[in-house]
Amino acid sequence: MSHEGIRFGRRDEIEAEAEEHFDLTDASTNPAKVRVNKTLGTGMEIDWQDGHKSSWSFAWLRDACPCATCQAEREASGRAVGEPKPKAAAAAPAAVAAAPAEGRVVTQWRAPGLAPRAVAGTIQPVKVTQVGRYAVRFQWSDGHEAGIYSWTYLRRVCQCAECKATQGEAS
Repeated sequence: MSHEGIRFGRRDEIEAEAEEHFDLTDASTNPAKVRVNKTLGTGMEIDWQDGHKSSWSFAWLRDACPCATCQAEREASGRAVGEPKPKAAAAAPAAVAAAPAEGRVVTQWRAPGLAPRAVAGTIQPVKVTQVGRYAVRFQWSDGHEAGIYSWTYLRRVCQCAECKATQGEAS
């Protein structure tokens, strides 16, 4: 028996999602090998027990955070899972001060309660922790750490060409 958690939402949406992903077996959602390339900064790779291989960049994983806050933000903005925030939206809120003598504007971006985000946009994991036998959690360089990436979730959002084609058919 796998842990699926409690689902909230409209019944028809939850049932449709369950039907859409009915073909995920234990072998397809249990990793044989997990590599988090934290030192190289390239991302995470999983070899699944059914022989499939998945890989994600850290930037994609951060933009696909499954926590409730990030999901609500994506839904409100109409972004797909893994799709980055628009540049203009990422710059707010900002503290702006004009330098009167030179007419320059100085901007320092800091999200409330989070460390300043790197200008280059290179979000990296600071810490990676296994959560039981069903998930992994990242503490990101922008201070965010609420998302628990279950093996089932990661398999559903696999970015290989074969899975992306299947995901496109399901939409």
